[in-house]
Amino acid sequence: MNALLVHSGGPTPVINASLAGVVEEARRHREITGLYGARFGLSGAINEEFFDLFAQPEETLAAVARTPASALGTSRLELGESGIEKLLRVCRARDIRYLFLTGGNGSMGTAAQLAAAGNSLQVIGIPKTIDNDLLETDHTPGYATTARFFACAVRDIGADNRALPGQVEFVEVLGRNAGWLVAVTCLARHHPDDPPHLIYFPELRLPVEQLLDDIDRVYGRLGRCVVAICEGQLDRHGEAFGADERAGSRGKLAMNLGHRLATLTGERLKLKARSEKPGLLGRSWWSEEPALDRAEARLCGVAAVRAACEGRSGVMVTLVRHAGPDYQVTTGLAPLEKVAFAERLFPAEWRNPAGNDVVDAFREYVVPLVGTIPGYTHLQL
Repeated sequence: MNALLVHSGGPTPVINASLAGVVEEARRHREITGLYGARFGLSGAINEEFFDLFAQPEETLAAVARTPASALGTSRLELGESGIEKLLRVCRARDIRYLFLTGGNGSMGTAAQLAAAGNSLQVIGIPKTIDNDLLETDHTPGYATTARFFACAVRDIGADNRALPGQVEFVEVLGRNAGWLVAVTCLARHHPDDPPHLIYFPELRLPVEQLLDDIDRVYGRLGRCVVAICEGQLDRHGEAFGADERAGSRGKLAMNLGHRLATLTGERLKLKARSEKPGLLGRSWWSEEPALDRAEARLCGVAAVRAACEGRSGVMVTLVRHAGPDYQVTTGLAPLEKVAFAERLFPAEWRNPAGNDVVDAFREYVVPLVGTIPGYTHLQL
C-alpha cells in the first residue's frame, strides 16, 4: 500500500524535519510501497499534485530537513464534506492506505474528520505549530525555534532602546490567541531593567488605561520602555484598540496592532513611541539553535509512521516530558478528537498577578526547549 504526507496550515522552521522523519522511517517498512507528498497541502492532495518522496535522493532530503517553511507547500483549505469525499476517492484510486497530516489544531480537526470518514484509511496527525497551542502534547515542533527568534529580537531591539533612550518600543509577536510566544521574550533579560519591561497576554483583555499606566511607570523610572505584545491582544471591549483588521483563517486579526498602540501612547502620554513587527520572519527564520526542535520534529515524523504500521488511526503524535531534573521526552499518541479545533492557552498560573509578566515556573518549562539566550555586556558606571 501507499502513503500520503500532507502539510496543512502555516509552515514552521522545522516542518521539513518531520517530513524527513516520515520518509526515512517509511523506507524501513515493507508494507509502505510508495510515499507521496501533496504539493501545496490539501488542495494539491485532492487535485492529485504529488511529489514522489521515495524518489528523492537522500542528500536532497538531508538538505531540505535543515530548511524552514514547507518544502512540499501547504494551504489553509477547509475540505468540507465534498472535499473529504474527493480526497478519499483519490486515496482509493492511488491505493493510499496511510495518510499523515502535519498541522495545528484546525488541521487535526480535518484529520479527525478524515479518520471518521475513511473506513480503510489510517490517519495519523503530526503536530506542528509555532503557537504551541495544541492540547495533549507538552509542546509542539516549531515553537522553540520561533520562540528563540522573538526572544533574540526583543533583546536586540532592547539594546537599541537602551542606546538611544527617550522612546517607547512595541514589539508585536506572533501567536494569535495564545501567549506562549510573547511569554518567551522574558528570556532576553540578563541584567536589571533589561527588556522586555512589559509582557502582555492575549488570554487577558487589556484596558488601555492599564497599558498606559504601566508604560508611564516604567518610563518614569528608566526613561525608556520596551513592550512585548501578542498580535491577538484585545482591549477591555474585545476590540483591537482601533487597529485595522483583516479576515483570517480563525477570525479577525489586527494588521497594525503595534503601530496603533504606539500612536495611542504618543497621543495620550506625549512620549516618542514606535513599533516593530517581525511578523512571518519569526516562523521562517532558520538557525542552528535550538537543534532540539529539529530533532523532535523528526522524531514525530518517525513516530507517525510507526503508529500507522502498527495499525493505529485517528491519533496524533505527542511529545511527553518526563519528570525529573534532566530534560527528556518520548513520543505518545492522543485521540484526534481530543485535539481537534481546540486551543491550549497560556496557563494563568504562569502569569504574574498584574498580568504583565511571567513567573519563574514558565522559565523552568521553556528554557530546556529554547536554550539560553546570550546576553550583552554593559559598561560599568
